[in-house]
Amino acid sequence: RDEAARSFGDDRLLVEKFVTAPRHIEIQLVADGKGHVACFPERECSVQRRNQKVLEEAPSPFLMDKPELRKEMQRQAAMLAHSVGYASAGTVEMLADGQTGDFYFLEMNTRLQVEHPVTEAVAGEDLVELMLRVADGQELPDHLKGTKDEFCAVPFNGWAVEARVYAEDCERGFVPSTGVMTAYAEPPGCAKFGFDGPEDLVRVDSAVEDGAAVSIHYDPMIAKLVGRGPDRAAALATTAAALDAYVVEGLVHNVPFCRAVCGHPTFAGGVYTTAFLEEHYSNENSFREAGVLTTLADDEPAAAA
Repeated sequence: RDEAARSFGDDRLLVEKFVTAPRHIEIQLVADGKGHVACFPERECSVQRRNQKVLEEAPSPFLMDKPELRKEMQRQAAMLAHSVGYASAGTVEMLADGQTGDFYFLEMNTRLQVEHPVTEAVAGEDLVELMLRVADGQELPDHLKGTKDEFCAVPFNGWAVEARVYAEDCERGFVPSTGVMTAYAEPPGCAKFGFDGPEDLVRVDSAVEDGAAVSIHYDPMIAKLVGRGPDRAAALATTAAALDAYVVEGLVHNVPFCRAVCGHPTFAGGVYTTAFLEEHYSNENSFREAGVLTTLADDEPAAAA
């Protein structure tokens, strides 16, 4: 208090709670401003570098055995939307304590987010279409309305994982990379900007091609790759296989890194926090692409068998 008084002329202190096992979980919602709020399956976004998300999944493995906690997080997100007369798609981001189950409000993003495709993959709804319909003054469809007093908890089917494909050097602290993509090929058979049918397991959202340049003037994201399946193990396997088949040449990128995370025991086990990358890919545990390539080579005979 003495130091605060000397430095700022005010000895009042703000004490923040320290969360030892933080998990970044967010609730996607769409509200029509007419009393209806649809809350979608949560997304887990705890794999981050520099507080920016790298891999996301829906639903969250942390909430799979906690349906009441999921419902309470959705209830509070809907209450926030109701209280301000919100009318659009939005995301209420929260920090959950992996040890106690307590959760805390972080912020609300009043827009669609990069990771919205994983929600579409498990909910079977087009969030862009819903957002545009609400912007046009329409109410939510009947199956998403809920009631005036209760939000609609949209059910989920299966699991989905998204990898953000960045032009960045994961061996040098994830610094952005620039250059020209001399070769670019997305996984064969992937859907584009949406899953066209239940047979589609991989979706890629991108706007690049051979010869495209990544400069210093814009975000280094190249694409978003989403893999889905009937359960988490299947979704991770689909995402990993799609990353193996992704071709990006001419600049440094994070595809091998995303592939490595999909197979990491801690991430695969679902018991991870926002400190995951710091704990497993920094200093002596830093990422090495050669190690991933060696592992993939070792796996090939088994896969062929």
